[in-house]
Amino acid sequence: MPVAHFYLTSCTEEQQRRLLEEGSVRYAAVLGSPLDRVRIFVHHIPPSDVAVAGKVVADTGWHAPYFTALMLRGRPLEQRHRLLGELTDLLTEVLGGDRSRIRGMVVEVDPDGWGIGGVPASVIRADEIAARAAAGQ
Repeated sequence: MPVAHFYLTSCTEEQQRRLLEEGSVRYAAVLGSPLDRVRIFVHHIPPSDVAVAGKVVADTGWHAPYFTALMLRGRPLEQRHRLLGELTDLLTEVLGGDRSRIRGMVVEVDPDGWGIGGVPASVIRADEIAARAAAGQ
C-alpha cells in the first residue's frame, strides 16, 4: 500500500530519479514493507500555478515542495512521524533550498477502502493487519 506523491515546481531529471528511487527505499524501510509494494509519483506543477506566502513561485524563484504519503490505518504514530521526517530529509537533500518551506502529510487509509488488484487490502492482508494491530503497530 505504501504510496507517495511529490508535488514540485522545479526539478531536473536526475533529481526526479533520486526522489523516485530513494523515496521508495526510505518508505519501505520506515514501514518494514517489501520494496515491491511501494509506489512513488512525481507531479510537476508550473511555478505560475503555486503561491508561497502570498507570492507566485514564478515571481520569487522559491521552491514549494509538498508531499502526501498514504499508508494503511493502524500503523504506529512513530512510523508516521518518521516518514514525515524521512521524506522531508530526502526533498531537502535532493532539491536543496529552505527545509522550512517543505510541507507534507501522511494520510491513513482504511484497509477496506484500499484495493490491491481489485480486492480490499483488509481481505488480502488480513493476517498482516491483524498482527500489526496485536503488536500495537
